[in-house]
Amino acid sequence: MQPTFVLVHGAFANSFSFAPLQAELGLLGHRSVAVDLPGHGFAATFTRAYQAPQDLAGLATAPGAIKGVTLADNAAHLIGILERAKRNGPVVLVSHSRGGVTATAAANARPDLIDRIVYVSAWCPVALDVGDYYAEPEMATVDVASLALAIAGNPAELGLLRTNFRTGNPDALAAFKAAFLADGTDDEFLTFLNTFQPDENLDVGTSNDRAQAATWGRIPRTYIRLADDTSLPLALQDRLIREGDELTPDNPYDVRTLPGSHLKWLTDPAPAARVLGGLAALLN
Repeated sequence: MQPTFVLVHGAFANSFSFAPLQAELGLLGHRSVAVDLPGHGFAATFTRAYQAPQDLAGLATAPGAIKGVTLADNAAHLIGILERAKRNGPVVLVSHSRGGVTATAAANARPDLIDRIVYVSAWCPVALDVGDYYAEPEMATVDVASLALAIAGNPAELGLLRTNFRTGNPDALAAFKAAFLADGTDDEFLTFLNTFQPDENLDVGTSNDRAQAATWGRIPRTYIRLADDTSLPLALQDRLIREGDELTPDNPYDVRTLPGSHLKWLTDPAPAARVLGGLAALLN
């Protein structure tokens, strides 16, 4: 039976960013579903303060629909989609960036719904919680301070993380481009930035949400390394692979590598589509 690729986005993103990849997959004869996690896509909040001319004071205080959304909510939503997809045949769960945290939580809970799990430069915490990895040597090259230049409001007061992606601050824009799409054109970068939504939830899980050997660990898995990623550096990707393999040495990652930055595989999706298509063939 034809597998279904279920695609899970990262922080501040949504299903829209997968449209070019889905087109490539479709032209290769593959079925795919792009997920909008709770509070994302058409459920996102775009306040009038975010529009031009921007009201920065209003942007810092306006409520957002994603407040209170938890990792458990994300995992439950994804599991519901996986259940529906599984009725039609095998399922390949593909996650990117922070979406890997949700994919891992769903795999911990319902490994029976996933025939292969694929991480594309995505978080799969094993030894530490996500936040703790930022203090590790593998993340030393990530300039967190520069990425915070466009933060709007106090996350503790808002109950969410809000970023002004429509900022005109040249330093903030340069930091975003360097972190996410340094190998793209300025037009590609600004176009992608305008698909982002300003709000993200705060919950990235606890030690209970790390990969579990008894459930997650029995699913065949692939890690697609992005060789030029600076927001989730190659050293950190390799550490996550190593820790996963140490957790379940009898079921190691199948590791692939693509050139490019954190977002390049989505703006130039043909190579990734070919890799995913090859993984679908492994299910037969």
